Amino acid sequence: MTDITVIILTKDEELHLERCIENVLPIAKAIYVIDSFSTDRTLEIAKRYSKVSVLQNKWTNNYAAQFNWGLDHLPSDTKWVLRLDADEYLLPELVEEIKQKLPEMAEDVSGVVMNRRHIFMGKWMKRGIYPVKLLRLFRYGKGRCEQRLMDEHIQLSEGQIVEFENDFCDHNLNNLSWFCHKHVNYAVREAADLLDIEYGITGAAATDGEKELSRQAVEKRNKKHKYARQPLFWRSTAYFLYRYFLKRAFMEGKEGFLFSFIQGWWYRTLVDAKVLEIKRKSGNDPQKMRQILKEDYNICF
Repeated sequence: MTDITVIILTKDEELHLERCIENVLPIAKAIYVIDSFSTDRTLEIAKRYSKVSVLQNKWTNNYAAQFNWGLDHLPSDTKWVLRLDADEYLLPELVEEIKQKLPEMAEDVSGVVMNRRHIFMGKWMKRGIYPVKLLRLFRYGKGRCEQRLMDEHIQLSEGQIVEFENDFCDHNLNNLSWFCHKHVNYAVREAADLLDIEYGITGAAATDGEKELSRQAVEKRNKKHKYARQPLFWRSTAYFLYRYFLKRAFMEGKEGFLFSFIQGWWYRTLVDAKVLEIKRKSGNDPQKMRQILKEDYNICF
């Protein structure tokens, strides 16, 4: 066991939660499930484990707010915090790497970046998007989730960042209908994020350069700002072609095409459609955009 508290956010995650908990039991001193009032067997599963504590908080359509609420309500009795989604798990090689390296970590290191691999329809999408490098492990009291609607990262208050070699997996077991519906829900939040970059609706985008993020997160954020300046619909098509051909997702067969098409083109085109809809309805007025997002989509800043 290492000196880690694991935080898992849940809302009706009976399909994934047992796998996630069992995966981190060997390294976790404590596990906190921050639940948004699930109506399935999520709580029943969580309460089977003595290491698991369940806290419930109402979901406000904001991942960062929910995660930070969890941080604020857990006791500070471990040195490290690991952020995981319920449909994620660490590969055995990463578990061993954490066991070996974390106890000897230099005191000036506050964050650890790890590689995320996507498993889609049972297949690792090795080409097209891998590796996605994310800071998911950080010293307690030195990190919080930045307040954004989408593309939120762990922001450190101080300390160095190191990168581990091995991977964790994003492996959702729901069907394609669920996968598409999830992206429909994501689309308006992503649209709001892009509008914020373009119009400064919240002011969050303007302060991106001031945040203590990992190098990988900064590079990703810079690419997003560049993406936001490109013409609607052209950019979603270009992104799909980049992933599918230049990043060689076509080598992953039918699964690679579907993953790149749904996530890389269809979803991004839907986001642009939402951006266009909101721009037209608001007359490009940032205040009206805020009002539309609140009244039509229950998105508050």
